[in-house]
Amino acid sequence: MNLKDYVASIPDFPQEGILFRDITPLLDDPKAFKHAVTKLAAFAQEVGAQLILGPESRGFMFGCPVAIEIGVGFAPVRKPGKLPRETISEKYDLEYGSNELQIHKDAIKPGQKVVIIDDLLATGGTVAATIKMVERLGGEVVGCAFLIELADLNGRQALKDYKVYSALQY
Repeated sequence: MNLKDYVASIPDFPQEGILFRDITPLLDDPKAFKHAVTKLAAFAQEVGAQLILGPESRGFMFGCPVAIEIGVGFAPVRKPGKLPRETISEKYDLEYGSNELQIHKDAIKPGQKVVIIDDLLATGGTVAATIKMVERLGGEVVGCAFLIELADLNGRQALKDYKVYSALQY
């Protein structure tokens, strides 16, 4: 199955000059969605994941089914103010401005092998911030997996010390 057949390319969204990769057709097709989850789960299992993390919000869409598929837990990485218990946070830079992510302070056990799953690898800023939090909590990032990688944005370079898998490259 060619997963690219289930990704729509939308020119000039959200602004002129951007070619947006829309994954909603993939999510709408149960066979394509299952195929994508199976590919991500195979990577997570291969690297020995004991916990899956998914950054808000599309990381939830792929991280949760992968965690179920390989029989491990899932922990969300959220924007500030969305998690109810004690958290740690990490700020990171965007092209124009900055952002912040948080995770529950007790989400990761020391030494736990973690795989971070998200829909898209662009510049790598979101995942790099997530990695910093995992490591501050004593976890070990054994891999990062993405449905789509935008290779021209060099996000893999920000993750050069980690195993990276992407099901699709553009």
